[in-house]
Amino acid sequence: MARQRTLMTALAASLVFSMAACGSDDDAGGGGDAAEAAGKVGVILPDTASSARWESADRPLLETAFEEAGVDYDIQNAQGDAQRMATIAEQMITGGATVLAITNLDSASGAAIQRQAEQQGVQTIDYDRLTLGGESDYYVSFDNTEVGRLQGEGLAQCLGDEPANIAFLNGSPDDNNATLFSEGAHEVLDPMTQYTQVAEQAVPEWDNQQAATIFEQMYTQAGGDIQGVLAANDGLANAVISILSRNNVAGTVPVTGQDATTEGLQNILAGNQCMTVYKPIEEEANALAELAVALVNGETPEVDGEAEDPEGDRTVPAVLLDPVPVFRDNVKEVVDDGYVDAADLCTGEYAAACTELGIQ
Repeated sequence: MARQRTLMTALAASLVFSMAACGSDDDAGGGGDAAEAAGKVGVILPDTASSARWESADRPLLETAFEEAGVDYDIQNAQGDAQRMATIAEQMITGGATVLAITNLDSASGAAIQRQAEQQGVQTIDYDRLTLGGESDYYVSFDNTEVGRLQGEGLAQCLGDEPANIAFLNGSPDDNNATLFSEGAHEVLDPMTQYTQVAEQAVPEWDNQQAATIFEQMYTQAGGDIQGVLAANDGLANAVISILSRNNVAGTVPVTGQDATTEGLQNILAGNQCMTVYKPIEEEANALAELAVALVNGETPEVDGEAEDPEGDRTVPAVLLDPVPVFRDNVKEVVDDGYVDAADLCTGEYAAACTELGIQ
């Protein structure tokens, strides 16, 4: 059975920065007055296609945290282009960044950026995704193997004990997180002999359109005989649901997800998605900000976790936060946490379900 957890109190409430907030004079990158900081933080987000979270959640949360800490910062988005990310990184380093945080598009390009940063004396943080074979000084993310375990447990909870054919639609093969999600899910589901795994494929670059094509091929090859789908995030889940709907079986085939997006939660309210995994982004963003602020000020951050980089044969000091499984009966907790706005979630056909669940 999936383990239900109480949503963690936002880390922002517990963070205490060592300097007072400064004025609001912004530089070209949007940073605040850095009179009390010794350097500058650069953050490169990956894209706007794989998840809505990067611009709708991570950017504003990081901006707020850095401004409250009085730290000069520059946050940019690579828009899914590894060369663009490399160019941004070079510009940030030339522009005075002393700490650089990246969410890599792939480990090879991320490692190249980190090697360049190291040569320039710039400290680096992997944000959300570990760069395999890289040089990062720290890593901030959620326990991604646990995310996969929660997805596996969630699918099993929704399927029950009856025999079922299941398919896996994994994330991008060059995203280490996707590998960890899959490992966690298989750890849970492989020993469950009542389930037969009939298909599994990774989706390049988490592309939702490709995901729909891939799952349609899976579904056709299985003759429609698929009773459950382990989809790695809400975007992939929605692609699966579109194919199930086309075949008039949406709502009868449990589908997992991740990220607790508005779309994913609406699919849960409609009965078309079994569950999602909520990763309180505010906690992750503030953990990154706390690390970066400490490094900018020449301090040594205290972290109590670590992540293994098998390609680099190294152990990276890490902040690993706890993910939360979300089913229909605790969608309200995500709204109450402020991650999703009830006005956006409870529109049209979803209003009745919101009323039933006390979401307002």
